[in-house]
Amino acid sequence: MQPKRPCSDDFPEGRQQDLYATPYNEVNLMPAFSYSIDAGVATFVFDNPPQNRLSAELIGGFGEAVGKVTEDRTVRAVLLRAEGENFGFGGDILPWLDVTPAQMAARITRVIQLGDAFENLPVPVVAAVQGRCSGGSFEFVLRADIIVAGESARFSHSEQTIGVVTFLGGAQRVAERAGRARAALWAMTSEQVPAAEMLAAGVISKVVPDAEVQSAAEALVRKLAKGPTLSHAGHKRLLSAWSRGGVGEADELLPEMAEQLMSSADARQAVAIAIDALKRGLERPEMDFEGR
Repeated sequence: MQPKRPCSDDFPEGRQQDLYATPYNEVNLMPAFSYSIDAGVATFVFDNPPQNRLSAELIGGFGEAVGKVTEDRTVRAVLLRAEGENFGFGGDILPWLDVTPAQMAARITRVIQLGDAFENLPVPVVAAVQGRCSGGSFEFVLRADIIVAGESARFSHSEQTIGVVTFLGGAQRVAERAGRARAALWAMTSEQVPAAEMLAAGVISKVVPDAEVQSAAEALVRKLAKGPTLSHAGHKRLLSAWSRGGVGEADELLPEMAEQLMSSADARQAVAIAIDALKRGLERPEMDFEGR
């Protein structure tokens, strides 16, 4: 389902436009956000330098891209990256005092819905992070399945410095990965945490030299795009169920998933090839999956 579209009342005077009324590249969103699809990989790019703030234009473009990818079955993996020295400093706070608290609540509701739609895409999502990754930018990254960061990358919840909370669900997602104690410390102090510490805590997936962030993330996402798409979707579903209700809730899905996956062309072909290799005493070959 395409994310719910914000109405013009959610934006301050002078910027009131339905950003979803026309394709984002027709309302001058390209400078803030772009996306492309190539060989089954959709690449989302935050391009709002120098801080890559989450402006209305960037969020609008991001929403359009999520909607497109949700409907496009040729997409088998997503790469989220950003231009410039830093991944992003978080939300664009300049308009915040020009909207009412009720309008702010409506806006946050819609951005959360967008984040949920992004998080629940039925394909692997890889985020490539360089430099500083703070506030809402960090919260979008936390909705990726795999996070690859440069050695000098720094992550932080900057919200408490302006007296608010992690509106897009960041604190609880860090707690899920690293535990409540560290999540509380980082949220309440806005400490900029080095990539190595985030890796050790289990918040991110991989740390590479700064010069290799983009190439490493792209190589990984292209490998995933050639893999068993339905299996990847199944693992995302299992982990989501575990997040909600633990091992028991995830286990309850397994019989249904066994029936679904063993009905898929990819699984049936791959199992047949694996059985043949086993009978012939050969190593299991690398499979050629088609995503169906």
